[in-house]
Amino acid sequence: MIDKETLRRIVLAQREELALYDRGIPRQDIEGLKPVTAFALVLTGIRRCGKSTLLRQLMKKVKGFYYFNFEDPRATAFDIGDFEKLEEIFKEEFKEQKYCFFDEIQNISQWERYVRRLVDIKKQVIITGSNASLLSKELGTRLTGRHLNFELFPFSYKEFLDFKDKKNSLESFDEYLLDGGFPEYLNSKKPNTLQELLTDILARNISIRYKIRNQKALRELSVYLLTNIGKSFTYNSLKKNFKLGSINSVISFISYFEDSYLIFTIPRFDYSLKKMIINPKKVYAVDNGLSVKNSASFFDDKGRLLENLAFLNLRRKNGEIFYFQEKNECDFLVREGIKIVRAIQVTYELNRDNREREINGLLEAMKKFKLKEGLILTYNQEDQFDIDNLVIRAIPLWKWLIK
Repeated sequence: MIDKETLRRIVLAQREELALYDRGIPRQDIEGLKPVTAFALVLTGIRRCGKSTLLRQLMKKVKGFYYFNFEDPRATAFDIGDFEKLEEIFKEEFKEQKYCFFDEIQNISQWERYVRRLVDIKKQVIITGSNASLLSKELGTRLTGRHLNFELFPFSYKEFLDFKDKKNSLESFDEYLLDGGFPEYLNSKKPNTLQELLTDILARNISIRYKIRNQKALRELSVYLLTNIGKSFTYNSLKKNFKLGSINSVISFISYFEDSYLIFTIPRFDYSLKKMIINPKKVYAVDNGLSVKNSASFFDDKGRLLENLAFLNLRRKNGEIFYFQEKNECDFLVREGIKIVRAIQVTYELNRDNREREINGLLEAMKKFKLKEGLILTYNQEDQFDIDNLVIRAIPLWKWLIK
């Protein structure tokens, strides 16, 4: 609990500090995003991806607002009982305002009760959070049907070009392929920026929140997954490799990583939900730079980095992504509703050694799901193949990313 005058000083200090921050570049994934009356607007994403910057951009569009950052170290004693004092201070200092902006509000137990009350009295509430599961659980209990969710990622390739003031080219793409899209790292280029980010996520989003005792295994598993993007795994193999007591421990660790937006996993497609649950999954990282700078070994597999970027571009726009494996393998299937609508293969280059394998995997998926066109994403090759009245187009990933 915080006394009212201390809380007032924090509120006023945060308000003054807003003017000191760079407002950044506009984010393409959420063009047209704006607060909606009678709904809470919820912005989620990994730490340091730009949620707070986006919040400040939204503030710039409105005339008057309330604002509080719950990650401020000066506010660590804030609890549910302080919301009433906070509201009194808002009204005393800034009069009655329609818009309420709250950064990392998930840190406060039972925050959803306060947000629900604001929504009920027609305030326009915008909040950020870096834990998808906690937010969805709490929103589901108190704000069912009264919130709109938006996910934010590190910079896309287009945003990277805007941020760095570069033109689309193979040279620019090479830089993005290895460096990724975290704004702070792109500014500093200090490797420890992304290493410290991983440490911060493991400590603050996971270890402290879930009271993890085996922090060594937690870190080793996170580094292993970030190093092995694009590869498949089973819970049982991870349990053995990291000497974890049970499969449930592995499942929990993986879910914590996903809830914190550190990694994503996709299942092998099957019409049986049970089989999809038990089949091996493939893992991808939220950012190439984060993966490269935290890799357990020198990371020079550009093919897997290409595949990770392709996944991220799909994930930004599609919730339902699978990989396909029967006689052959295809990297990505995209489902809309109950129908598979796209099949995509990713390879650094098509050559004499892999051409048949890559095309056959894509063709098998296309025929199974009755798709007339398929796509192969490459580093810098462009081609077209007409096989069995089906069309396969090969295009460079860096051109596909800006379409």
